[in-house]
Amino acid sequence: MPSLEARHLTKQYGSFFALNDASFEFAGNGAIGYLGPNGAGKTTTLKMMTHLAHPTHGEAFINGIDVHVDPKRALWDVGTVIESPEPYPWQTGTAALEMVGDLRGMSRADTRARIRELTTELDLPPMERRTGKLSKGQRQRVVIAASLLSDPAIIILDEPTSGLDPAERIAIRNILLRLKKERLILMSSHLLSEVTEICDRAVFINQGKILLNDTVSAISSMYAETEVDVEFTEPIPAERFVALSGLADGVSLVEPTRFRITYDGREETRVAILRKCVDLGPVRSFAGATLTLEDAYMKLIGVDSRAGTMASTQGRT
Repeated sequence: MPSLEARHLTKQYGSFFALNDASFEFAGNGAIGYLGPNGAGKTTTLKMMTHLAHPTHGEAFINGIDVHVDPKRALWDVGTVIESPEPYPWQTGTAALEMVGDLRGMSRADTRARIRELTTELDLPPMERRTGKLSKGQRQRVVIAASLLSDPAIIILDEPTSGLDPAERIAIRNILLRLKKERLILMSSHLLSEVTEICDRAVFINQGKILLNDTVSAISSMYAETEVDVEFTEPIPAERFVALSGLADGVSLVEPTRFRITYDGREETRVAILRKCVDLGPVRSFAGATLTLEDAYMKLIGVDSRAGTMASTQGRT
């Protein structure tokens, strides 16, 4: 059974803690999201889990083997993508993966056979094309293919969809959903919605400290049950939401036709809000709000983020 464990991992630069006493343990197949804003300590953690950086204190274990005592044996069954690497633009996709196969100690025949398998599994672009001619999403698939070349049981990914357009993000998401059925995936991200779609568990980290480690379903119910998003087929004047007085704690404009409504979380209140919204105008959708990572963080540390970060917020009822 594949496993990952961090024991009190700490990375200190003078008086600054890039990571401060981080501990977690995961075993079996599935996907874990490692969530935090830029500078939270995500990449630092992944580097120490893969022997790319040494901890000031603490230990990292893969399959029960100390990464910094016996890195070759610990990382033998691991594929990694750390800090958005890309193949050389003058290489073809095949040449890029053959180079990785050589570094992995694979025979050229095994590498080529594996490339054929991954071309189908990951819907890779034409592999005879130079990677510099590929889109960012296509290059990202080649990079993920490189991490899977030796068919590892564990995959560690650092923001795998960063910089991709929506279609490319969906393609990578679907790939990860398939992969997690037979592998253990640890992926960092700053998008709570992405982790909700892909991962089974999530770890929240901020300023080098782990704040929360729980299942995605538990986190979703913890932070999203008191908010709904309602979208109308046409813009609705904000002042008309006075009709929700007594039901809603607040109403925020998300887009010209979409509003986020905060309420007490009770089912009867939610039903009453829906009825009132139908009276306000034609409703296209009504669903539990998907919080941004920033919203979830601010709720976790007890600060209302929307008043300070949502420039388009209008009258609250």
